[in-house]
Amino acid sequence: MKRIGIDVGGTNTDAVPIDGEKILASIKVPTTSDVMSGVVSATKGVLDQASHLKNGAAHQIAEAGIRSVAVNALFSPLTSECELEAAEIIRSVVPDVQITLSHTLGRIGLLERENVAMLNASLQSIGRKTVDAFGSALEQAGIDAPFYLTQNDGTVVMAEVAAKSPVFSFASGPTNSMRGAAFLTGLEDAMVADVGGTTTDIGCLVNGFPREANNIVEVGGVRTLFRMPDLLPIGLGGGSIVDVERGRIGPRSVGYRISSAALVFGGDTLTATDLLVAAGRADIGDKSRVRHLDGAQVNGLLQRMIAMLEDSIDRMKTSSAPVDLIAVGGGSFLIPDTLAGVGKVHRMEQAGVANAIGAAMAQVSGEVDQVFSGLSRDAALAEAEAIARCRAAEAGACVGSIKTIEVEDLPIAYLPGGSRRVRVRVVGDID
Repeated sequence: MKRIGIDVGGTNTDAVPIDGEKILASIKVPTTSDVMSGVVSATKGVLDQASHLKNGAAHQIAEAGIRSVAVNALFSPLTSECELEAAEIIRSVVPDVQITLSHTLGRIGLLERENVAMLNASLQSIGRKTVDAFGSALEQAGIDAPFYLTQNDGTVVMAEVAAKSPVFSFASGPTNSMRGAAFLTGLEDAMVADVGGTTTDIGCLVNGFPREANNIVEVGGVRTLFRMPDLLPIGLGGGSIVDVERGRIGPRSVGYRISSAALVFGGDTLTATDLLVAAGRADIGDKSRVRHLDGAQVNGLLQRMIAMLEDSIDRMKTSSAPVDLIAVGGGSFLIPDTLAGVGKVHRMEQAGVANAIGAAMAQVSGEVDQVFSGLSRDAALAEAEAIARCRAAEAGACVGSIKTIEVEDLPIAYLPGGSRRVRVRVVGDID
């Protein structure tokens, strides 16, 4: 029982609230001539003090001017109650705060989940600015339509939802290309090489969606554990700078300046694109500007390029069997027709814009990855699927189109109640 004790003395009026045997606060104010106004002052003051002490993590945030907060509780993948209660306390003191709850982003692993929650919280302000800027651009273009942003699992989400979880848009470019590759070829299980001007991102399609990384992922040198695609980027692209003396291609690149810096475009920098043109494997720019290149040297450098691709593809394979490879991206002409470990290289007319195609035809996803306790396996799977479906609907999916594409469960030893980790992913069409 909570009680307040008040003592009116000749000089001071004291007030103390207690909760059982715990003293919550104390105050001493001057006794007033009418007595009761001093009692009111003491009572209000001690209640304010008790509230301030109770919500001390929150008042310090408000006083410091912080408006973006990450909350991480030890067992939040098992129960989110602590994080939700902490968020409620913070919002009661700082109404305009942006809060990231670690259980909505990360997976099992306290420090990694804490890192991704803090990373997301630090990016929310720029995420908000980005969404607002895109919205303004669409308005200026005369487009009045729902606005979605791509995510790194090859799906899209309503812009307002994306602004709250910007980390889910990390590496969304290559995953868009992979979904576009699946759409253009009809292949659901294949390897994809997305070749840009600076890098080549190699990933795998599984059931038409990018394969996810199961291990800890480092972002900017920080260990995190959250949904990320399993990608292998290498420093090879159309604008990669060629060092003839060292026999090296990349990782430095002329990037967006390729149209003015590469030899075939009138520049003075030897790039990977120039090598392909000199070897007759690409018809781009002015061929006469690379005729002076030594044929043997060009072939040697191209073999080096092929070795880089074959080694990277080998690292991403899960078996020694040949795989289908879909070449996409503006620099897809760098991929030769024959590669060791590859059964067939697939090329499409619209390969250069596969990423935009992937964004245009993307679906909406919902995912849950948490620990369930006190439930049978079937009940845990059913609850996880219900949560994933709810999240997909909140993200903008048409409820009737939602289907489950991935289910994974793992019993956890040494925890009571038949605890198990369940991961479910669903996708649905844009509503």
